[in-house]
Amino acid sequence: MSARKIIIDTDPGQDDAVAILLALASPEEIEVLGITAVAGNVPLPLTEKNARIVCELAGKPETKVFAGCDVPMRRPLVTAEHVHGKTGLDGPELPDPVMALQDQHAVDFIIETLRAEPSGTVTLCPLGPLTNIATAFTRAPDIVARVQEIVLMGGAYFEVGNITPTAEFNIYVDPEAADIVFKSGAPIVVMPLDVTHKALVTQPRNDAFRALDTAVGIAVAQMTDFFERFDKEKYGSAGAPLHDPCVTAYLIWPDLFTGRHINVEIETTSELTLGMTVADWWRVTDRAPNATFMGDIDADGFFTLLTERLARL
Repeated sequence: MSARKIIIDTDPGQDDAVAILLALASPEEIEVLGITAVAGNVPLPLTEKNARIVCELAGKPETKVFAGCDVPMRRPLVTAEHVHGKTGLDGPELPDPVMALQDQHAVDFIIETLRAEPSGTVTLCPLGPLTNIATAFTRAPDIVARVQEIVLMGGAYFEVGNITPTAEFNIYVDPEAADIVFKSGAPIVVMPLDVTHKALVTQPRNDAFRALDTAVGIAVAQMTDFFERFDKEKYGSAGAPLHDPCVTAYLIWPDLFTGRHINVEIETTSELTLGMTVADWWRVTDRAPNATFMGDIDADGFFTLLTERLARL
């Protein structure tokens, strides 16, 4: 079976970095056509730089990285330095990238790639706010039907919110973009907080990364050492949740996850619940299902896969 062609749309972020590393370490299953950066965890100049830093850490400087939208579609940018640190990749000391940023805008790359590749062969993997994806869909509606699948990290149902009482960060930053994507008709798989909060980097799991004794293994351990301080304090959890690598892991080993095909709507007007993913988990409405909303993960299997793949880099 040939590798799945993907575009990673991202706002790195320590967990985004691990998701990118997992993809670049898995060429049998995943062909990374390009990485598109968006403003989110930190502003765009840092997210595009961080994406290149991660590619060089992986030993894959030939990977194409594109800068995209620097603000949400209709709102001021909200960032998360309080979680990820001032650079977005706080923790390890990583050198500035040498590889060049591509000249083309990320949105144009997404449109061009979906038109150039055979229809139904490119999967979009958004790990941050959905601004780039929604902008591409708005500018070029013809590409929506050409998307194989959208596998994204965002939203929540049982876990409700992590940036407001009711909203997950990626959706909250650009709810209008999320609304466009969820109403697009493209096949969607969602990795919400309900799943990602079960993918916890406990001490033994982090020790396994460090024990790889490679630049990648040590850097990942240092990233999660930094990243986990926020979640331990906020949730009293045993470690940092690796949100975004759930997207990449799903592409490699989908049986790690279970969920339901349900209707998911995005709240764009309420002051109280702006950015909420209103997930009809119990199917109490007659709204048509539009997304496979994951609810559980085999965490041990996930970390076994992740550690084995990181060891390749």
